[in-house]
Amino acid sequence: MAGKNWLITVCGWLVLAGLGLGACSSPSGPAADEAAETYARRREVTAAPTHRGRILDRHDSVLVDTRLNYLLAVPQRPGLDSATTVALNDLLGWPDSTLVRRLAEARPYPGARTPGPIQLVLTPAEAERVRSHQAEWPELALAEAERRTYTVGTAAPVLGYQAANAQPFINQIVKYRRGRFYRLRNGGVETYYNGLLTGHRGYLHPLVDAAGGRHGSWAPDTAFQDGQDLHLALDAKLQAYAESLLGGRKGYLVALDPRTGEILCSVSAPTYAPAALTAPDQAGVRRQLLENEDLPLLNRPAVLANPPGSVFKLVNAAIALQLGAITPGTGFPCDQSLISCVHHHPEARTLTLGLQYSCNPYFYQTMRAVIDHVPDSLVADTVGARHANLAQWQRYAQSFGLDTLLGVDLPREQAGFLPTPAYYDKARHTRNWRFRSIYSLSVGQGEINLTGLQMANMVAIIANRGWYYTPHFVRGVGTGGPLPRFLVKHHTLVDSANLEALVPGMLAVMHRGGTAEASSLADVGITIAGKTGTVQNDEGDDHATFVAFAPAQNPKIAVAVYLENAGFGATAAAPCAALVIEKYLRGSIAPRRKRWERRMQYRGRSYELAHRLGRKRPPPAPVVPPIAVPPVAAPEGR
Repeated sequence: MAGKNWLITVCGWLVLAGLGLGACSSPSGPAADEAAETYARRREVTAAPTHRGRILDRHDSVLVDTRLNYLLAVPQRPGLDSATTVALNDLLGWPDSTLVRRLAEARPYPGARTPGPIQLVLTPAEAERVRSHQAEWPELALAEAERRTYTVGTAAPVLGYQAANAQPFINQIVKYRRGRFYRLRNGGVETYYNGLLTGHRGYLHPLVDAAGGRHGSWAPDTAFQDGQDLHLALDAKLQAYAESLLGGRKGYLVALDPRTGEILCSVSAPTYAPAALTAPDQAGVRRQLLENEDLPLLNRPAVLANPPGSVFKLVNAAIALQLGAITPGTGFPCDQSLISCVHHHPEARTLTLGLQYSCNPYFYQTMRAVIDHVPDSLVADTVGARHANLAQWQRYAQSFGLDTLLGVDLPREQAGFLPTPAYYDKARHTRNWRFRSIYSLSVGQGEINLTGLQMANMVAIIANRGWYYTPHFVRGVGTGGPLPRFLVKHHTLVDSANLEALVPGMLAVMHRGGTAEASSLADVGITIAGKTGTVQNDEGDDHATFVAFAPAQNPKIAVAVYLENAGFGATAAAPCAALVIEKYLRGSIAPRRKRWERRMQYRGRSYELAHRLGRKRPPPAPVVPPIAVPPVAAPEGR
């Protein structure tokens, strides 16, 4: 029998290998008289997932769940007359114009007639009203279906959608945007963690003879796993607050906990409701989102890379310190024959003062000291020295998580870009380029491009003095923690002492004479270390940027803000970041900054209104009674 068992084992492997053996017979010999046997391979389901996991925020508030939805089928033919429309609005408890608006939002374009009736999503209370008056409205049909339901109207790019529910939206993208549709597809954590949310069936894989007897397994058994809940690091209240500040403006705001890499909020503006992409009565809204010239469907923090502006001076300074090109006590004159500096300030005699004033000539000369340094070994080859120095700069900058995929748990993350010597050789058509032709790198412009997630991670590295965890949205899966790769600590190539040398300058930015002194939170005991930036834009108004972390000596939050066509970082981006920091650390906004808060929120709403009305600019801000606030700082240099 031992020989026969050996043969059965071999035949099992041959069957698995696809060799098509229908039966295995015993060899001639003592066992030749035994009947040959064929074992059938079976796959038996032991259990199937019963539900899809929920998505919760860091305080365990449910953001997405599978719940019973009520769908009201409204016939298109014959159409509803005005009296019927008014009566139906009254039945549902809606204002007079609501039904017309809801029907328009459900049509893919004005006047479109879809096959069959239009389905409107109702609340349980609205559905109960229809059910109780069903005899009076025989033309209306009320149906029930379990659907993925969003309990919030925020964080759309983060939450994303289940692909099966978003097919009408995906079809619209492919038809409308054609080759660029992939940039607008963002399934968020719903898609990224789909397998964990869905769960999987349990399977047994027995080998069975003709009598039903079992003879081992032809493959390892699969354990049953029900759908797992996702516990996000996202703070739903902070997310909603940050979205109220940006509203319809173009840009992003990302805040994370530098101690863990957990993303506290991620705003991509213009904002929209997550249900707009999957609800059956939002086809018209989806078309408006697709046709919007500001591309609200782009997940800006993850996929849109832009020049960072003066905030990148922090990275350049850290690398220059590491390479010995400057020291914390190095000073440079504000020589505007090298590069313009758009405001007047005292001479930057130290690195701290250079950061405080954001002096462009100071950082021009800092970067020049890095690129034009010629070591003794290359004294006869200055071209080779510049190539080696730029390659070294790029390698150090890349260690900040730049010019590479961070590995964030969202689909379609982009890598940004840092130029290399080979890039300039090709772009300039010569190896003999000089620093003067690449000096824009010194102020974070030119060929440098960073995403919002990279900007926030960059300032988190400085907050940690040289290390970071990969930024991530999910802090726990089921009853466990995040994915293992989010628990791996990464270190930069810059020493902690050199990153520590940046902090006094970042603190000075927020003090009197600094470029963001008006955004200080010293009155409530919060010390912010920040850096403003203004990105020159030849096609319109400049872009405003700001990065910061707080409290400075025990960082709990790091923030990056980028507002397109908003002007100076000190006056546009810094107040948004300061409000988010105060909201997170204190839970409320001090009375003296309520004026800022109203102004920022008004701007966000005004831009949304301007988009609806087709205007390029929002209406002017309302007159707000003046209160005692610190003076607004002079605009900082690009």
